[in-house]
Amino acid sequence: MKEREHPREVIAAACVQYGEDVVIDWCVAFLTGEISGGDAFGADLPKLVAITGTANPGGWPQPVDPVNYYWIRVWAARAFLYIWRADVVDALLTAADDPAWRVREHVARVAAQRELGQLIDALLPMLDDELPRVRAAAVRAVGAAGEFEHVEAVERLRDDPDNAVRVAVERALEKLAKRLDRPLD
Repeated sequence: MKEREHPREVIAAACVQYGEDVVIDWCVAFLTGEISGGDAFGADLPKLVAITGTANPGGWPQPVDPVNYYWIRVWAARAFLYIWRADVVDALLTAADDPAWRVREHVARVAAQRELGQLIDALLPMLDDELPRVRAAAVRAVGAAGEFEHVEAVERLRDDPDNAVRVAVERALEKLAKRLDRPLD
């Protein structure tokens, strides 16, 4: 069985074959729903193959159950960890309240990695998400790109029931203090 390539390698290969702007346009279309799940596994399947490396990235029985279509948005958001263009922010803003938690988590991951301060207000509701992974990702994003007015929202998670969230809070507060070059209290 062939080992799957890392998503970074898959996206890099797609950019070589189709061009970075084209791949970004496809990912924006997937993330925003401009290309529907049904189309992604139908007429637009070559685009999905380009960003995931396979015609059936989830290994699902065919036809793919529509309940799994949200994965397309996850893979599209994940691509922005490896490729970027400034207008992607609008698509990420749209996806910040996606019903699928994995999409929201990836939006926060991209916001943290790319230090996208313009997304922070849209990510604040994620600090109250029922899933610790989403809360932790949002905390990391605020730490990477938030401002002083966001400190209180992060501090209130210091006693979160999940240890990973508490660790993310401490690191985020350290990062904010250093990045903002000021004490937070």
